[in-house]
Amino acid sequence: MTRRRSFRILAADHTGITVSNLDRSLAFWRDVLCFELSHTAHQTGELAREITGVAGAEIKLAVVKSAGGHKIELLEYSAPAERKRGVNLRPCDVGSVHVALIVDDLDAVLSAINASGWKAAGKPQTLRSGPNAGKRVVYVRDPEGTTIEFMQQPRTVES
Repeated sequence: MTRRRSFRILAADHTGITVSNLDRSLAFWRDVLCFELSHTAHQTGELAREITGVAGAEIKLAVVKSAGGHKIELLEYSAPAERKRGVNLRPCDVGSVHVALIVDDLDAVLSAINASGWKAAGKPQTLRSGPNAGKRVVYVRDPEGTTIEFMQQPRTVES
């Protein structure tokens, strides 16, 4: 059944990730993955509560942008005090999300990630069917459990 809507989703603007240490996460996204810092902000009071629905929310945030334009918003909540930590959702757990990034050299990315202290959750695999056939993919998880999927397009043979 197709329903007619009175609105359209025009585009995706960014992916938000809640972190425990904004400086550490920003260093990874900016210095290891080479995202460009767009801006930082501090939200508190009525504005933060109304946007998030979290009473007493106080948020430091940084927005970084990939070469392709996708933005990642890193959010560190300093309040309220009763925030959950160390939940460690696995990719198979309901509520788990990930962002997928296309890279030109998956092995080089994994080397940089390993040098930074992050680790791949699995081993790179080449997809054999479907719309992404030929792409090499792997999940990486940060120390807080956030999942990032890296995807490399199939290499073309030059003649």
